[in-house]
Amino acid sequence: MDKSDLQNKAASAPVALVTGAGRRLGRVIALTMAERGWDVAIHYRHSTNEAEQVVDEIRKLGRRAHAFQADLAQEAQAQALIPRILAHFARLDCVVNSASLFEYDDAASFNQVTLDAHMHANLMGPIILSQALHAATPEGGQGVVINLLDQKLYNMNPDFLSYTLSKAALESATTMLAQSLAPKLRVVGLAPGITLISGAQSEADFARSHRMTPLGYSSRPEDIAEGVCYLAQARAITGTTLVIDGGQHLIPLQRDVAFIPK
Repeated sequence: MDKSDLQNKAASAPVALVTGAGRRLGRVIALTMAERGWDVAIHYRHSTNEAEQVVDEIRKLGRRAHAFQADLAQEAQAQALIPRILAHFARLDCVVNSASLFEYDDAASFNQVTLDAHMHANLMGPIILSQALHAATPEGGQGVVINLLDQKLYNMNPDFLSYTLSKAALESATTMLAQSLAPKLRVVGLAPGITLISGAQSEADFARSHRMTPLGYSSRPEDIAEGVCYLAQARAITGTTLVIDGGQHLIPLQRDVAFIPK
């Protein structure tokens, strides 16, 4: 097989955009998709060095990868991202909306600035990327958008008010986009449970919270990445959400798991 054959083979692989892929859960998703044969566009906002490290790791797996910076809370930057990816890869088959703003507020501290920030980052950005993928998908083809949500939507508590509102809106958008963008696009949700340490949690607090499910464990990053790979290939699934949380959403809590008393 000569060099041109190898290039053609590489270019025929499906391409996924993973937002927020430089760190944490996005990184694991990007690497897992590469292991499963995807070429990956690595989106980041500030994590330049981390994003380039993920690119290097994916290339060592024999897959194509490239890093793209954008602030998805800015409409113009979100609109420009997929055209930039197409100019580099010449195709795009999947968008995984993993990037997310997660800042604390509640009913007492709620304000317009915090709400707007969450809605722009967690709702507007994914919708714009869905629009752009739909426009880029050829007639007769089919792409997929996977929106990362939160088990919290099925087990409400009053903490992280603006964040929760933005994810609830994204869940509704998942349904409406699946209706309006079919058959070119499938649009699905994936709702993790407590998966990584966040905020001021200690390792001990995280471990204790992670065990508070019917199965005795919640989701690991690898579980979420496996779910993404499944949904990316599940051609009969659209407009619904897969909850991967060890059953965490089945146990009602009055506070977010980060604030459960010891």
